[in-house]
Order: sequence, then C-alpha cells, then structure tokens
Amino acid sequence: MALTEENLPLELESGNSAAIKTADPLGVFARPKATTGWRSWINTVDHKKIGIMYGGISLFFLLIGGFEALLIRTQLAVPGSKLISADLYNQVFTMHGLTMIFLVVMPMASAFANYLLPLQIGARDVAYPRMNALSLWIWVAGALFFNSSWLFGGGANGGWFNYAPNSGVTFTPGYGIDFYAVGLLIMGLASTVSAINLTVTVLNMRAPGMTLMKMPVFAWMAFITQVLLVFALPSITVALILLMLSRLFGATFFDPSMGGDAMVWQHLFWIFGHPEVYIMVIPAFGMVSEIIPVFSRKPIFGYPFMVGSGVAIGFMGFGVWAHHMFASGMGELSVLAFSMGTMFIAVPTGVKVLNWLATMYGGRLRFTTAMLFSMGMVGMFTIGGLSGVSHAFASADTQQTDTYYIIAHFHYVLFGGSLMVFFGGMFFWWPKMFGHFLDEKLGKWMFWIMLVGFNLTFGPMHILGLQGMMRRTYTYTKGQGFETWNMVATVGAFMIGVSIIIFLANVLISYRRYKANPVDPGPDPWDARSLEWMIPSPAPEHNFDEIPVVEELDEFWHRKYGHDEDGRLVRIARTEDVTQKGDAENVHLPSPSYWPIVMSVGFPLIGYGLIFNLLWAIPGAICVIAAMVGWVMEPSTEPHDDHGGHEGPADGSDGPTAAAADLPEGEGESSDAGDDQGELVGAASGAATASAQTGDTADD
Repeated sequence: MALTEENLPLELESGNSAAIKTADPLGVFARPKATTGWRSWINTVDHKKIGIMYGGISLFFLLIGGFEALLIRTQLAVPGSKLISADLYNQVFTMHGLTMIFLVVMPMASAFANYLLPLQIGARDVAYPRMNALSLWIWVAGALFFNSSWLFGGGANGGWFNYAPNSGVTFTPGYGIDFYAVGLLIMGLASTVSAINLTVTVLNMRAPGMTLMKMPVFAWMAFITQVLLVFALPSITVALILLMLSRLFGATFFDPSMGGDAMVWQHLFWIFGHPEVYIMVIPAFGMVSEIIPVFSRKPIFGYPFMVGSGVAIGFMGFGVWAHHMFASGMGELSVLAFSMGTMFIAVPTGVKVLNWLATMYGGRLRFTTAMLFSMGMVGMFTIGGLSGVSHAFASADTQQTDTYYIIAHFHYVLFGGSLMVFFGGMFFWWPKMFGHFLDEKLGKWMFWIMLVGFNLTFGPMHILGLQGMMRRTYTYTKGQGFETWNMVATVGAFMIGVSIIIFLANVLISYRRYKANPVDPGPDPWDARSLEWMIPSPAPEHNFDEIPVVEELDEFWHRKYGHDEDGRLVRIARTEDVTQKGDAENVHLPSPSYWPIVMSVGFPLIGYGLIFNLLWAIPGAICVIAAMVGWVMEPSTEPHDDHGGHEGPADGSDGPTAAAADLPEGEGESSDAGDDQGELVGAASGAATASAQTGDTADD
C-alpha cells in the first residue's frame, strides 16, 4: 500500500502537547491511544522516553549492584569475617560484576545514546522506532530473568567470565550459571537490535549538510560503540550458546576428554570481553568531549584526531583480547603479539587525554558539577590507563593476574572512566531532558565525596594486589598485612554509597523545587554548541520545528558567535533568535505500539523452559510469535479530518509522501498488514535529505 494522504502516520496537533489520533480500532490490533500516564510510557516509541527509561532502570540496578558491593566490602573489612559464607560471597561478587556491566554501565550509555543521538544529528527519531522500544523491553525482560536466579537457589558464582570447565555442571551444579547463559543471551539480543538501529540512524538520518566530519564528538563515539556491539556480540553469543548446550543438554565443547577444549571459551569470551571495555568507555569519551568545550568556552582541540583516535581504539580493541590470557599457557609467540598490541592501543587513548587537556588549557573554565565530573574522569581514567599499560608486559601481568591489582585497574577504567562521566552527563543534560536543573551545590558535594571515596576504595587495592591478596578471596587471616588497606577500602566504598544517596536526594529536591516554583531553563542554559540546545527544554516530542541545515561543525555555536576583523570572538545573534519554539503543528511521527513489550515477555518464558522443562517454553514461543503477527498486522494511524487535514511538515519540505515518492520503485510501499509507516517515513525522509547533502546512499 503506497503512502498517501489517507494512510499517513501519527499527526501531532502541537509540538508540546500531542494528541494521538488513531484509525478505527481493529480489535486486538488497534494502536494504543494513551497520551499520559504509565500506559503512554510502556507503549511509546519516542526515542527520548526510551532513553529516559533506560537511564531510570539502570539507576535502579545501580542500587542493587551498589548494595552487593557494600556487602563485599563489609565482608572484607576485617580479617576472619563470617558475615556471609564462601558460596554466597562467590554469588555476590559475580552478580555485582555482571550487574554493573550489563545492567548499569551499558544501559546507561544506551540511555544517553537513545536520547541524544537523534537530537545531535538533527533527526526526528531513530530509523526504526518500534525496534528501539523492542530493544528496551527485551533488555528489561533479560535483566529481570537474570536476577530471578536468586529465587531458584542463588545467582551465578563463577565470576563474570565463568571460565570453563569450572562453569560446567560437574563443578558448578545448580541453576545460577544457567540463568547467566540464558539471561545474557536475551540481553545480547536487545543490544544487537539497538546497535543496528542506531547505526542505521547515524548513516541515514543526519540533517542536510551534516557530513560525518560535522557530527558532534558524542555522536561519533556513540556510533563507534554501536559498530563495536554489532561485531563483538556474535562472539559471546556463540560462547553462551555452547555453554547453554553443555549445561542443559550434555554437550562436550569444553571437555578435553571428549575432544573439546576449555580454551575455546576463553577466546570466544575475551574476543567480546575486551571490545566490551571500550563499548562501556567510548560513550563516556564522547560525553566528556561535549562537556569540556562548553565549560572551557573553546572548541574541542584536534577534532579530527579525537574522531580518528576513537575509530582506532574501536578497531584495535579487537586485536588485544588475549592479554587477558597471558597466564593460560597459550605460547610465547601469542604473548609477544598481544603484548605489542596492548602497548599500541595506549597511543590513541593518550591522544584523547592530551586533547582534553589542550581544550581546557587557556580556556575560560566554569567549574560546574558536570565539568568537575569530566575533569575527574580525565584524571581517574589516566590512572587506570597507566596501570593497564603495565599489563602489556607478560611478566608483570602474570604476577598481577587474579590479584586485587587487577580489580583496582578495571575499576579506575570503568568507574572512574565511565560511571563518573555519566553522572556528569546527567547534570549537563538534565535541563534538556526534564526542563529544570539539578542542584549544583548538592552536585558538588556529591562529586567530592564520590571522588575521595573512589580513591580510598580502589587506590589501596593496587597495594593489596602487589602484597599478594588474591581476588575472589572471601576472607583472610590476621598477620598477612591486609587489614589496614581493606578497612580503608571499605570506608571509601561507603562514601561512594553516601554520594549516590546525595544524588537521589538531589533529584527529589530539585523536582519538588521546580514544581513549587517552575522556572524555564531555556533551550540553551549552558551556552552550548550542538544542535540539541537549539530546541526547547524539555525537548518536544517532534524534536525540531524545522530540520536544521548544517554548515559547520558546532553548528549551533556558529549561529550565535562569529569573529571580528581582529579574530576576536563576538556575539552575532541572540539565543532566542537562533533557537526554535517547539510549537510546530502537523508534524508526522511514528505511532505507539503494544507489541514490543508483548514480544519481550516471551523470551524469559522460553528461558525458564530451557532451564526447567521444555514444555514451559511453549507459552513463551506462542507469545513471541503472536507479537510478531500483531506487529505485522498493526494498522497505520491516520490523522482525523477535523484536525486540519495533511499539511506539509514544518520544515518546509514536501512531506512524507514526497519523501516516499523519491524512493526507488517498490520501496515506498507497505503491506496492509501494517509495516510501521512512521519508521518508513522517518528513515526514508532522513535518508533522502542526508544523502542529498552528503552523498551517502539512502538505504531504507
């Protein structure tokens, strides 16, 4: 069915208060109508709401992972502690690591990518909005399934890497690792769907004139992260399937006595596991590269090198996985090759650190909370990078393997290099997301307490590791020299906990203050540089009244500022003259849908069936298949005639019908069964405009 005026997607009456108008109901296949309340959130396909939900849920799991961390540190505060047993300790530290990686840091990065990426490239939404909602709900389903293992005998207990053959049924009976394998498979599916969607969004939906080298650094880093996910996830997917078949169906892939090889697991896991480090860190690189220039009042120093170093890190990250395996006996030649690769990958990382410092040098620095977190990240990540370089030397790595030195290293990289920046990003983009500021005074208290607590927690672990304290040790005896530094680390961990409580209090206090005295922060409260700051705060559902035409890197900044004859920076336009009002009418957007959340429910049911009884998987399979049918049969939405007909969009283009007409023959059609025309129109029009300006091929 060709796109015509009779079957256009969702119409908005206003950019600020949207009223969803649907076609006549078709029973169970009718589109949702709720525009407010919780139903509007679970049915939404709006990238901004999806990003906020990613962030909110990941903060919930941060509390769970943080509680597990405090339980670990309390157990180790004094020698001979019997707070928890050895088996429960193994479960807690394993679940802590998995929670922080897959349920906190990765989804937190997805939160910012989902919210900001379309705004920064000048798009109305992502390429495939329903697929975006599907990725969120599959991740939530996988996260709940994974944590439900506590109800069936306990969590996974073999470390986040679950090395074979220790992860086999012989050495690890119970269901914990079964939930690990199936749960990560479900969450991996969510990450794959999201990564493909955001990759297509960047390639096909950039605003007119926005070439790749005019994208903000965060957009670049988010794009690189999605590409890494697309190529890294298949490796761990294969490994998890082999592990699942071994545990649930008696396969022998990792059993040398039956022709298997335990090293297969290590290679498959770390081929994913090392790019995974950069999947968690590279988005933070992009965020710091947005925040530091704003509060230094300078453009990012060496933009091409920042982008190039990000690409280099992503590419080289696939070539250093075996430095996690120097103690495995894989051979001297392999050790030499991966030692050299580990040294080389430090170069592009160092480029980024030097460019951040150069950006701040000579700038007019404003020490906001966001800036403090960004500066803290530069320092903490540098420490983590320096300790990481020592692992390029096989002799040092062999000594430090499985000691607390390793724990110190990766926490400086992942907590100091990622999580701290995400908090800074919240303070920076909070007014854009919610229309009000977080309290700066509380934010600075949070930062300093977190920074001090972080260094008290993980700094001493370098010493403990070099003294010989092994990781995964649930207790120790007096006289080993571990008492003092373990107590210091425990005090630091509780300080981090206090800082998180301050953040939550800040969110509540700031919201109540705003409700009592609403103050509009304006579209551009920080005098920022990129396109998301040229629309109202909070961002309207349709994003842009008019899709901007991009002529410069930092397009929004160049609309506000220029240079006089002497090369001095001068203001050339008021902010209100170059920002949009957000009140456009008749902007066509993709329609909400029930089916992503319905489909996601089926995957945990299939997981329970695989673990306990295959018959239990049948309802899950039915749920997934039924959701697929509903997805296909879902009707398109139509604006009602009493709302002004089908005027062209506010950006002055010929509208969705014209965009579809520009497609190659056959691509502008959709089956009556309900191909999401919002997705089709969004991807088609975005691709058409971007390709016209950049020369990229528009592939719908």
